[in-house]
Amino acid sequence: MERVVVTGIGLITPAGVGTKKTWDNVVAGNSGVRTITLFDASAFPTTFAGEVPDFVAEEFIPRKKLKEMCRFSHLAVAASKLAWADAGFGEGGVTPPEEVLRDTGTFLGVGLGGLEGIYQQAITLKEKGPSKLSPYFIPSVIGNLAGGQVAMALNLRGPSYANTSACASSAHAVGEAYEWIRRGRAPMMVAGGAEATITGLGIGGFSAMFALSRRNAEPTKASRPWDRGRDGFVCAEGAGVLILESLTRAQARGLASTARSAATAPRATPTT
Repeated sequence: MERVVVTGIGLITPAGVGTKKTWDNVVAGNSGVRTITLFDASAFPTTFAGEVPDFVAEEFIPRKKLKEMCRFSHLAVAASKLAWADAGFGEGGVTPPEEVLRDTGTFLGVGLGGLEGIYQQAITLKEKGPSKLSPYFIPSVIGNLAGGQVAMALNLRGPSYANTSACASSAHAVGEAYEWIRRGRAPMMVAGGAEATITGLGIGGFSAMFALSRRNAEPTKASRPWDRGRDGFVCAEGAGVLILESLTRAQARGLASTARSAATAPRATPTT
């Protein structure tokens, strides 16, 4: 059995675009929860969520490709590219051997997928008829296209699928990727998850279930799991991606088996 290590991390979160910015805000205790700006939520029982601030998809994805994806895939591709670079690949780094690219997979968990695309295209169907539906509609909203778009962006041709198990989707994706490497079925995996459900359908649906906190007057204090005063969860968006490799492969490309300074080399942190 292969030992599995983490060699790259990419985060796009309500606490910031990029792993360092996210971590700095977490350490500083800065909340990523704020009043919703992605749509007019003033008439909804809950008017706040964890939106990713200052995210510009064009910084990670060619403009002509944006229309092929919904926001959850934009976030997934961005986080994956950050993780890929953190692992020492891509621009300014090295290119993995062809046989590694051929066998490296993408397992990204997605719970709901492109809710905003479904909503927008439903309106188009009702108001303009079926002939006006976008040919990108289905490919943009289905959950497995987060991993599919990442695989295409990074030229990875190994196994690719989406784990969908609600809030555990990303954890399951990482666990599955870990097992593929541990059992010698893949040398490296891109694993994690993405979600972007801060839409009228998403907030409205969870509100109808009485699942969301309604602490609108103090949104930064609304997320309080296990607290006696808890009144619901806070909906958020973002993506988190890990580059997992077999320890054998990581060492072969010069990475130590223990954490090293990010200023000198990517980490190779054992997961077990």
